[in-house]
Amino acid sequence: MIVFAVETSCDETSVCIINKNKEILSHIVFTQENHEKYGGVIPELASRAHLQILQKISKQAISESKINLSQIDVFCATCGPGLVGGLLVGSIFTKSLALGLKKPFVPINHLEGHILSPTFNNSLKFPHVCFLLTGGHTQIYLVNELNNFELLGETLDDAIGEAFDKVAKLLKLPYPGGPEIENNAKKGLIKSHDLPHPLESKKNLNFSFSGIKTAVNLIVKKNPNYDNKFIQNLSATFQHKVVEILQSKIVIINKYLKENKISISDITLVGGVAANKYIYSELSNTAKKFGYLVKLPEKQMLSDNAAMIGWACIQKSKKNIKSDYNFKVNPRLTVYN
Repeated sequence: MIVFAVETSCDETSVCIINKNKEILSHIVFTQENHEKYGGVIPELASRAHLQILQKISKQAISESKINLSQIDVFCATCGPGLVGGLLVGSIFTKSLALGLKKPFVPINHLEGHILSPTFNNSLKFPHVCFLLTGGHTQIYLVNELNNFELLGETLDDAIGEAFDKVAKLLKLPYPGGPEIENNAKKGLIKSHDLPHPLESKKNLNFSFSGIKTAVNLIVKKNPNYDNKFIQNLSATFQHKVVEILQSKIVIINKYLKENKISISDITLVGGVAANKYIYSELSNTAKKFGYLVKLPEKQMLSDNAAMIGWACIQKSKKNIKSDYNFKVNPRLTVYN
């Protein structure tokens, strides 16, 4: 089975041609740079860029894969959640190809793509716990089966990637802010500033990051003439506080699993923020204390990308999913009931 997949949920325009034997015949991810000067994604600009880019990279992907369009068995695209304009561009384009070639079209949930991405390169046992860490979502799932995800906790305000971007913007660092914060943190002191730990007393699996962002904002305002060392120290402190919050959730998860007599061996980190090496290293050390292994998707499947969408389609095909040309995009689509 050869799958043609499209991802356009935010500011990455991506096309992938992948088969069920885990062979990625072509994978193109185009990151739109026109949002950098705004310090964040402008939905209307993103939609227009998807329109301009998608046809071009689709032709390129077909050429790289060395197959004919008629050889593709299934077409799929992200249909939610995400920015509605981008979802419409990607899904309508892909549906049109499927209809023209009289092939099935399968709508894919963006979050499901992330959650299933570690199954591509890891031997994972069910159930396992998944930390979904992106610019738009921060959630913890108990992954019972391929199509059975139980939401254990989520952010009540800013997503973790959004918090990184906003803190970077306060420090006048380029967008996207995650890699900038990580690089500066390597040279900073993790206890150089006092930042809050939101919801610490609640002892549940929900998150809140807006209070940390506000605290950083106040610190920056009190130090208007800051230098590079200040940026490095505050980046290190912020990043470490985020890690402390994530580590506390592993402790709570361990208690929850024991109380409910659920046995797991793996914790997965997915989404763009999972590319942060400091976060991965520190969470791995914490998880080992409880006998869990932390596993990541392949690097090319961490950020928003079409490879994970195609792979999710292949995984879902094990449940005999059917073509659905009438599925409407949903910017608030969930993967749980």
